[in-house]
Amino acid sequence: MTDSLKIDGLLMEAVNLGASDLHLTTGLPPMVRVSGALKALEGHLPLKPADTREMMYSIMKPDIRERYEAAGEVDFSHGMPGVARFRVNAYTQRGSVGAAFRVIPTRIRSLEELGLPPVVKTFADKTRGMVLVTGPTGSGKSTTLASLIDIINSERACHVITLEDPIEYLHKHRKSMINQREVGTDTKSFAAALRAALREDPDVILVGEMRDLETTSIALTAAETGHLVFATLHTNDTVQTVDRIIDQYPPHQQQQVRVQLAAVLQGIVSQILLPRADGQGRIVAVEVLVANPAVRNLIREGKTHQIYSVLQTGAKQGMVSLDMYLVDLAKRGIITYDDALSHATNPDEMRRLGQFAQPIMRL
Repeated sequence: MTDSLKIDGLLMEAVNLGASDLHLTTGLPPMVRVSGALKALEGHLPLKPADTREMMYSIMKPDIRERYEAAGEVDFSHGMPGVARFRVNAYTQRGSVGAAFRVIPTRIRSLEELGLPPVVKTFADKTRGMVLVTGPTGSGKSTTLASLIDIINSERACHVITLEDPIEYLHKHRKSMINQREVGTDTKSFAAALRAALREDPDVILVGEMRDLETTSIALTAAETGHLVFATLHTNDTVQTVDRIIDQYPPHQQQQVRVQLAAVLQGIVSQILLPRADGQGRIVAVEVLVANPAVRNLIREGKTHQIYSVLQTGAKQGMVSLDMYLVDLAKRGIITYDDALSHATNPDEMRRLGQFAQPIMRL
């Protein structure tokens, strides 16, 4: 059996178990993350340095191998037709090769299947501006964005350009024309690809991650000039997301950026994944901010801390704070109250909401 077949066998086991990730590291058997918890794949011995190296090199193309050997780490994608695609990060630890595989299903799930509130779908109906999907690594940001792009692809005749590192979900042309570019393979960087995208007649641009000031600046300009821009950030809530964007800029530019962001922002979806109380997988919990006039005014005036109050009173527009969402999930027994408290933005406020709040939605 070749090493590529060995690793595909491990990946198949991970998919069959419903795992979100497969990890290869020396000194341990192959490990999988199921319902948020790590466990060893049964029936496998601890891996040796030669095992991980040979398996990983068997699925790396020559250019990817060169990048790995030069930097000690590399992101790429690996596909098993009819099974799934995998986002791969290979890295060096203690002189040996390690790897993390994120399972990406071949089918794009709908927002309803993901358990997201109806207001999230309205962001796909926008024709310009910026929509941000945020959360920690592994919170399902790419899955949410894929669902939004799939809605546009099904309903509108437009040109969509995605800039990803690496490409995860594969989109087929339907009503829209979709071009997917991978950083490191199709382009040098997000910023370079985004700058070029403005000359490629796009209607919608997806930026896999606004990871530096240059990328953020070009993305804001794209949203200003009549494009609909989707992007992600590694932030924990909607207010932190606004502050993170502004804080990337030097102080003398921050007021200008507040005005710019206030004008283009359409909404922010901040999400986390939590284990279900019944042990059957995980469920998303979200905070949704809709950029209404009150929100735009607070961003312009630098009073972002007051956005929390708008979240709590904006239910008619589909807004919901993370704490309200967590309380709702806990009241319905979908997650435990302890998990809700441990992920709350304001635990004291959550305790108050838990006493008085009524369910806010049904999943």
